Amino acid sequence: MSECGNVQLPASNIQHRTAEDVAHLYVHIPFCARICPYCAFYKERADSSQTQRFCEALLREVDEVRSRFAIKPETIFIGGGTPTALTTGQLQFLLDGFRDRLDLSALREWTVEANPGSVSPRKAALLRELGVNRISLGVQSWDDDLLKLLGREHDAAQAEASFHLLHDAGFTNLSIDLMFGLPGQTLAQWETALEKTIALRPEHISTYCLTYEEDTEFFARQARGEFREDTDSDARFLESAMRMLEDAGFEHYEISNYAREGYASVHNRGYWAGHDYLGIGPSAFSTVGMQRWQNVPDYRIYSDRVLAGSSAIGSTEALTVQIKRAERIALSLRTKAGIPCAELQQWPNETREFVGLDLLGEINGSFVLTRNGKLLADSVAEAFV
Repeated sequence: MSECGNVQLPASNIQHRTAEDVAHLYVHIPFCARICPYCAFYKERADSSQTQRFCEALLREVDEVRSRFAIKPETIFIGGGTPTALTTGQLQFLLDGFRDRLDLSALREWTVEANPGSVSPRKAALLRELGVNRISLGVQSWDDDLLKLLGREHDAAQAEASFHLLHDAGFTNLSIDLMFGLPGQTLAQWETALEKTIALRPEHISTYCLTYEEDTEFFARQARGEFREDTDSDARFLESAMRMLEDAGFEHYEISNYAREGYASVHNRGYWAGHDYLGIGPSAFSTVGMQRWQNVPDYRIYSDRVLAGSSAIGSTEALTVQIKRAERIALSLRTKAGIPCAELQQWPNETREFVGLDLLGEINGSFVLTRNGKLLADSVAEAFV
């Protein structure tokens, strides 16, 4: 990766590729009402004096990438940060702008991430009216003490109220995010959270194990010995999630994701399959063909550049066949479909060993992780990359 800090990289350095449409679009909204101590994504507190200008910059960047790539989205994912931290008027300006600029005739899934407490009935109705058909709700926990530990601005009651509000607004594809492996979290608390989530009957559930990321408060606390990772405990949490969610009728289609039939995330599956995607907004990554680039991770610099007609790109990477293969193996192994056996032919000893240890199985010409293998997914993937 060529890191360039505040040095501007011209968009002309990125070769055009128009042989086929880019079908996946990610938009990054970095604003948050509160900075969570575990989150490593680029985010900043919302500044009401800057947000409208930022929305204008996003639409200007859409215009710019449209001039270089053929775009016909099958999926749009608006993440953050907290996209619903924008006002109703700003969301309408932004979504109307996307609808005016993009050919949405092939659109299958339009997701917006939302935090409980930041979605009003009016905002939910607007999102639904303008074509958003999937909401990913960042509940994280149903335990108020754990929510305080995570620095979340909502409590469990607000989270449940937000879920019902979105359902009442007409959303029929709701996903709930949960976290496990939290400091002090017990298995009983986790299983209670799963039971609560199952009872709400969402279409999709994502379960993420806490990771201690650099440049976060949690990472510093771990370094001081206040928190510690417990891989054995994390495995028990994952085992419970697999058992309880599968028993409730959810398909475990990727290590962290469970869906009712027909509701697996189209956007995420495109990413895991190695499809091209374009990222809009500060810090957003794009990958097209053998090129990858990232926009500058500062919304003020981003807005200044884009509105001045300059490139927002902050770093670029020329991908190789080896890099693409390693990513394809690592991501595919995390999915229910697995990786075609032919892709792992050069590792006969490793595959034989993992099959013997009941970590890999062979189904329909592909290697897939067994239930035991899912508990050691990262270690298995590392052997092939």
